[in-house]
Amino acid sequence: MVDGVDVFSHLANIGDAKSLIIHPASTTHRQLSDEQRGWPPALVPTLVRLSIGIETADDIIADLEQALAKATA
Repeated sequence: MVDGVDVFSHLANIGDAKSLIIHPASTTHRQLSDEQRGWPPALVPTLVRLSIGIETADDIIADLEQALAKATA
């Protein structure tokens, strides 16, 4: 899903004006053991973190819908 978005940027920044997306299990938390991550349930392997920016709601929703469609096809 992370690779399928167009509006979102694949970054770990917080507090940006643009929408961001990240998959913590394969990026920011990949070096941690399952126990350190709190699995289960705190940080499940399928968790995708979103930070919503100032883009229009319609653009954000449409981007997420098409990315989810690609990911589940």
